Amino acid sequence: MLIGIYGLILEFSNPGSILPGVTGAICLLLALYAFQLLPINYAGLFLILLGVALMVGEAFEPSFGILGIGGIIAFVIGSVILIDTEVPGFGISLPLIGAFALVSAALLVLIVGMAIKSHRRSVVSGAEELVGMQAEVLEDFLGKGRIRVHGELWQARSPVQVTRGEQVRVTGLDGLILDIEPENKQEDS
Repeated sequence: MLIGIYGLILEFSNPGSILPGVTGAICLLLALYAFQLLPINYAGLFLILLGVALMVGEAFEPSFGILGIGGIIAFVIGSVILIDTEVPGFGISLPLIGAFALVSAALLVLIVGMAIKSHRRSVVSGAEELVGMQAEVLEDFLGKGRIRVHGELWQARSPVQVTRGEQVRVTGLDGLILDIEPENKQEDS
């Protein structure tokens, strides 16, 4: 069943890859068929499904591990109580439950780690990146003129006279017009 669920997760995360979706669907159908032959505790089955749903939720809505940890706990408890019989040979192997729990925990740690790392990174694209960047003035102006930032030409606005070739710093953004000030003025402040 878990192979089926993970296969579907991979397919939904990477649409068009086909193999994980097909494998996942086949494994889920086989698991559902097998559940009809086994004495299933439905509370355990629902705990497993809840645990998987919480772990998937952690992948799409990072909550810094809260959903994932809850998912792993629900998954392990559900796995332990899934088979409702005392007949030997019908239980689920505890090492198998532990292995799936450890793999899920490792994936959770990886996802949370990537979320934290991306949260700490500075902005590297878009308008927010421009503020604080160094630019070159392309023409003498007071008020509005043109500058070059990252090889791109931008309209700029300066409250003081700037001259061609002068290095300036971008201090703000108003639509498609950058606010600038000379480098030496910022250093004096």
